[in-house]
Amino acid sequence: VDRAGEWKLGALDHVAPEQDMEKYDPPEMAGEVWRLGCLIWEVFNGPLPRTSSLRSLGKIPKALVPHYCELNCRAPGGFLSNSFVESNLFLEEIQIKEPAEKQQFFQDLSDNLDSFPEDFCKHKVLPQLLTAFEFGNAGAVVLTPLFKVGKFLSAEEYQQKIIPVIVKMFSSTDRAMRIRLLQQMEQFIQYLNEAAVNSQIFPHVVHGFTDTNPAIREQTVKSMLLLAPKLNETNLNQELMRHFARLQARDEQGPIRCNTTVCLGKIASYLNAGTRQRVLISAFSRATKDPFPASRSAGVLGFAATHNYYSITEIAARILPTLCAITVDPDKSVRDQAFKAIKSFLSKLETVSEDPTKLADIEKDVASCAQPAGASSGWAGWAVTGMSSLTSKLIRNAPGTEGGAAAEASGPTTTTTGATDAAPAPAPGRLIKLVSLEDVVIGIKAELSKKKREERRKELEAKRAERKAAKGPLKLGARKLD
Repeated sequence: VDRAGEWKLGALDHVAPEQDMEKYDPPEMAGEVWRLGCLIWEVFNGPLPRTSSLRSLGKIPKALVPHYCELNCRAPGGFLSNSFVESNLFLEEIQIKEPAEKQQFFQDLSDNLDSFPEDFCKHKVLPQLLTAFEFGNAGAVVLTPLFKVGKFLSAEEYQQKIIPVIVKMFSSTDRAMRIRLLQQMEQFIQYLNEAAVNSQIFPHVVHGFTDTNPAIREQTVKSMLLLAPKLNETNLNQELMRHFARLQARDEQGPIRCNTTVCLGKIASYLNAGTRQRVLISAFSRATKDPFPASRSAGVLGFAATHNYYSITEIAARILPTLCAITVDPDKSVRDQAFKAIKSFLSKLETVSEDPTKLADIEKDVASCAQPAGASSGWAGWAVTGMSSLTSKLIRNAPGTEGGAAAEASGPTTTTTGATDAAPAPAPGRLIKLVSLEDVVIGIKAELSKKKREERRKELEAKRAERKAAKGPLKLGARKLD
């Protein structure tokens, strides 16, 4: 029996006649089923001495007795009626199955893999998954079970068996395939080397920035959180920034513009110093003028997350004037974040004003080199969300960024909408960390819902008053009821 569970029979030239085989002869024609019963008996009781011994159950487990007696083990509820046996049989006949049957099988397979033996998954299921993609046009449906089986592989096995297929998948024009790959990139990104990312994957991924489907554009932006550490100088500082600038300025979907700003703040530490000085202030300033409230908040939070990359002169001449302009923003959550950021940046200016010797320490990161790959792995957790609801759960905050790390180390607590007035201002020299826009959006929606309910209530009261006035006082006999 090999590692995939396949039985290999051979060396039959060494087989010799057995004198005592009559005991296995069936009373009817169903020889295979009868001999299966003999096998079950011998597994638990040892060699079968005579045919009549089959009537004695011996040590056969009670749970197996009904199936042993009937030998209809694949009937509904039977001993061999389970997902493992069904999957085995399907894989044996997969070449002759209809495309729709294969699609359904692969969709159901993921739920069953957790209960299958590891070797069976690696050596029986995985080859069939790879074959189904290579030659069977199975498409995106194989991705979920493929990545699930991939968890059983060592790094070398993953690199050898799965990565070549993933690289090939990225060149697919199938939209479902592309979005599944982007959604599940976190499962395989650590196995991709920089050469493959820059030459074989990124050139295909960037097409998603201009896709007409908003969900693909959104997932493409999110994927940059994972790909940025592996991109080379040209792809990161030129090609990606060009796409980000277009998305942030011209995309019709507010959440995508917002998420582009968020992603830029998250990957800022990987940019070189020249790109940071050329891009960051302009991009975050543009975001603060966006008609979508969450985008304006993202611009403020972007400044806060990248605070250590700005000189004192830039803070005074470019950043603070921009932030002051949105202290009169129509959205209170945006105003709250602006005031917090202003206090934080002012504390830097005050610190240098009080002690000019601290200038070098405060500006030490302004001209720093790009952060090496892997130093901000936690940033991937601050992801952005689905287009199914354009105003729901835009951003999830996770500590561990370069910009956020400084704030994390200095100790301020993350604040949320609704608690901003009570939150203390940052101490001099400290900066708030990014707060979750999820709370911003939820707060906006709650406030709008409250206003609508209040307007509806007043409208109903007015209608009731009108009807009451039109009818006049009701009479009951000689008594008037108002």
